Amino acid sequence: MPTIVVFSHLRWDFVFQRPQHLLSRLAQHYPVLFVEEPEYDGGAPFMHRSHPAPNVTVCRAHTPIQAPGFHDEQLRLLQPMVAELAPPGEDVIAWFYTPMALPLLQALQPTCVVYDCMDELASFKNPPKQLLQRESALLNIADLVFAGGPSLYEAKKHRHPNVHCFPSSVDVQHFRQALDRGRSHPQQDAIPHPRLGFYGVLDERFDPELVDQVAAARPDWQIVLAGPVVKIETARLPRRPNIHYLGQQSYEALPDLLAGWDVCLMPFAINEATKFISPTKVLEYMAAQLPIVGTPIADVANPYGHVVAIAGDADAFTAACEAALAQTPEQRARMVEAMQAIVAATSWNRTATRMRELIDAAPAHAERRAAARAAAVETGKDAAGAIAIDSAAAPRAGAKVNPLRTHDAHAAAAAAAGTGAAARAGAAAGGSGAATGAGSAGAGSTAVAAAARSAKLG
Repeated sequence: MPTIVVFSHLRWDFVFQRPQHLLSRLAQHYPVLFVEEPEYDGGAPFMHRSHPAPNVTVCRAHTPIQAPGFHDEQLRLLQPMVAELAPPGEDVIAWFYTPMALPLLQALQPTCVVYDCMDELASFKNPPKQLLQRESALLNIADLVFAGGPSLYEAKKHRHPNVHCFPSSVDVQHFRQALDRGRSHPQQDAIPHPRLGFYGVLDERFDPELVDQVAAARPDWQIVLAGPVVKIETARLPRRPNIHYLGQQSYEALPDLLAGWDVCLMPFAINEATKFISPTKVLEYMAAQLPIVGTPIADVANPYGHVVAIAGDADAFTAACEAALAQTPEQRARMVEAMQAIVAATSWNRTATRMRELIDAAPAHAERRAAARAAAVETGKDAAGAIAIDSAAAPRAGAKVNPLRTHDAHAAAAAAAGTGAAARAGAAAGGSGAATGAGSAGAGSTAVAAAARSAKLG
């Protein structure tokens, strides 16, 4: 049985989202080793392992290097630790959430490479300078690319022949617990109604000015914000008597929060960081059958604009919240019916099952990649010592939309336009080739950059 080795920029014990949903389900079929970014430790380097879910092992390297993330300075210490992760002789599926870990691939010699692109990380605040180069190299090496929403799918579908659109899904049974409105959460028990709530990370995607204006316009409304504050100064967060910060919440506690809310909010800023997001919470809110008000995020407004109230400024947002609070029984019944139809069309179980089917079909891709690698060895190496990546690929056609999302008109149109899978003519370096990284500090980015230049994708 193959082992999935995952490289993630997100901690497993951070907000429970796409990686945890998918990998905890795939762990029913494969051992999962979840490799996190290293943590600074002044002593000798070592790999700490923990077991947060059945058949899932979280691997967090402790190193005496303070450079953050999968930085080049970390690579010489991480390479030997990663090489020892999978049992000897066992097939490895390499699964990437961050292209920054690509130089570590050479330690694994995988039979299949998966890029689950859940965010456009280059659009986030302070991205690593090598991120775009490494993503280009990863797209050239990967056997499968999963896009986390329609906007990401549109951005990636011409860059790889085997792209599949898998938007955020939902565990309906978990969030239907919120239909018992008698459930309570101790942190909000003393907060009066009406309660308008949001849970999620408070970072550059969150619009503090919008929340402040809504709270100022309606001081009788209580705005509940549950989630960690990341990459923004806490001084930017609005402070009013009717705004309540509850901090990060466990996944198990979310239905208790929802049960006590009157309206669910998605107050996202409209900026580069939100251009490609597909918020998981929109379907979770729908499973709780609560009215939703959000800003015009493409992957919300396009498929769900008939259910989610979309508002472009503070006045419209406030008016939409007023309308949500004033719903008649007939309006609420129509809303619930539409929400039920949407959440019935998808689940994390079905998404994980379809991904597994694609992974199990991937050996043919791996064989083509191995043949291309052998051909590249025969034709020589580039000036940096990396096996050249052949850029003479046919146009990257044949990308796929997840057929499970049949209610999504955007996805259905894309599926109709993109039937069939083009055979991949491009070759990719992998295995022990230096194109996937090198053992000394700085050499990893040099090799990947060389591969990207060879591919004319840099």
